[in-house]
Amino acid sequence: MTQEPTSLLPVWARTTARRPRTRHHPLHVTTADAMEGEDAHHRPSSSSSSGRPFLSGLCAAALRRKPLASRTATAASSEGLVRQLGVLELVLIGIGASIGAGIFVITGTVARDAGPGVTISFALAGAACVLNALCYAELASRFPAVVGGAYLYTYAAFNELTAFLVFTQLMIDYHIGAASIARSLASYFIQFLELIPAVKGNVPSWIGHGEEFFGGVVSVNLLAPILLVILTVILCRGVKESSTVNTFMTTLKIVIVIVVVFAGVFEVDVSNWSPFMPNGFKAVVTGSTVVFFAYVGFDAVANSAEEAKRPQRDLPIGILGSLLVCVILYIAVCLVITGMVPYTLLGEDAPLAEAFAAKGLKFVTVLISIGAVAGLTTTLLVGLYVQSRLYLGLGRDGLLPSLFAKVHPTLHTPLHSQIWVGCVAAVLAGLFNVQALSHILSVGTLTGYSVVSACVITLRWSDKATSSRSFGSLSIWQEGVLCLVTVALCGFVAGISYRFSYAVAFIIVAFVIAIAASFALQFRQVYVPVDAPRFSCPGVPLVPVLSVFFNMFLFAQLHVEAWYRFVILSLIAVGVYAGYGQYYSAPSTSDRSSVAYHGVASEAA
Repeated sequence: MTQEPTSLLPVWARTTARRPRTRHHPLHVTTADAMEGEDAHHRPSSSSSSGRPFLSGLCAAALRRKPLASRTATAASSEGLVRQLGVLELVLIGIGASIGAGIFVITGTVARDAGPGVTISFALAGAACVLNALCYAELASRFPAVVGGAYLYTYAAFNELTAFLVFTQLMIDYHIGAASIARSLASYFIQFLELIPAVKGNVPSWIGHGEEFFGGVVSVNLLAPILLVILTVILCRGVKESSTVNTFMTTLKIVIVIVVVFAGVFEVDVSNWSPFMPNGFKAVVTGSTVVFFAYVGFDAVANSAEEAKRPQRDLPIGILGSLLVCVILYIAVCLVITGMVPYTLLGEDAPLAEAFAAKGLKFVTVLISIGAVAGLTTTLLVGLYVQSRLYLGLGRDGLLPSLFAKVHPTLHTPLHSQIWVGCVAAVLAGLFNVQALSHILSVGTLTGYSVVSACVITLRWSDKATSSRSFGSLSIWQEGVLCLVTVALCGFVAGISYRFSYAVAFIIVAFVIAIAASFALQFRQVYVPVDAPRFSCPGVPLVPVLSVFFNMFLFAQLHVEAWYRFVILSLIAVGVYAGYGQYYSAPSTSDRSSVAYHGVASEAA
């Protein structure tokens, strides 16, 4: 275990040897450690940092960037994660993280407003997610195959504090989401058991549905933490075991969805598709902002990098392949459900099941219940898996206690991290109705997506160009970051204007300013292409810019309390970083920034 420093000075302030300032190509596709050279002046000098006041020391530490050394030829270590995930397992991880019970619920609830046009809502959301997926795919292909996902990319492209903020926003989403899904899974599981006549009505509410005490402050659910313990044990046993469970459950879920679609096709009445957009195109667009979150799952695949057999080749396939499958399944279900019954007759809680029940297809409702249980199980399993890998990454970098950096020498899993995330989810799910907090979720998802898209742009900039000066003391690199921030703010303003029906002029002005910033990014920066065989996001910087703009547009559609959560959690994260992270972070220490690969030869470039 890495010993924690006894001095309160940051790690970089106690180093006696000055790091060489040789500038390298920024993240050249053949040497990942070149990232540390790009804009090296953003990191403080190790020989001159001692004795700085607290605030200046905090700012200097916050601007550090992670130097990643390519470790593909590292010798085997008994304490490293083991590479056992092939391309099929990665695709299924992405599908498992994206498609839960929502495919049987959200498709119908959104259709009540958008009508049959919900199909277009899912298509628009899928197209927007493709932009994010392309950005994730490039970074997953170019980075060394280590855990971290959006946090890792942000750490290398921007700075340490921004990476820690991304982690905290994502982690709150994951913690609350896991507890909420566990309670839903417990409820669905009880509903499935109640299909047996002898069980129906005889299960106390505190076992699976939740029973409130003390005026609703506490909501006891016994089954939810039990299910979380079972899944945590499976994840602790090893990635192969958990991947096998995910593969089985996700395959079962896909098969059930396909059966449901084919069973419903023969009950479709095309007259139900007219009018296709009864409430206009705005209702369709609003629906796309709701269903956008049905596609999340990229970060789950990206965080599997250290356990993928051929990460540079398989991760982009896993990211884009899982998204494509999800788009097809969602659109197929939408067409069937809106064709079977008029959209005005769809129920709120179980629209798909009610539609088949109305047609006399009772056996299909049983399949839907099984599919819902399988869908929630895989979503929960993958969510817990991703959380542990994120904690592992921060533990290695010193931003969290080194306990989280431990990997079991036999099981090759981050045992302490996995148990921690399981315990947090079990406590939340067992004692609190966290489903009431669902309206403040998705903040971390949109934050991570936006920053990852910006990372693609900054890591493509030529080193020589970014070191030159722009206007006054502003460097070209800083000008580019300012343009990215401008695009994000314009997307947020456009989203606010659309949400509250402000004058169209506000949206037009936001678009014009965003276009001007995009032109500056296009013509004032020098971009380095990605050499084969690495995956390259097409249309840089246009595609990442569109991704940032649309993500922030969606951010503006979130509940106001979600905005409060973003600000408050960010302030708390800054406080935690100032009190702990800046002193123990070690981005340049080889034993923390590198990863031991267990008995795997280097992947051919």
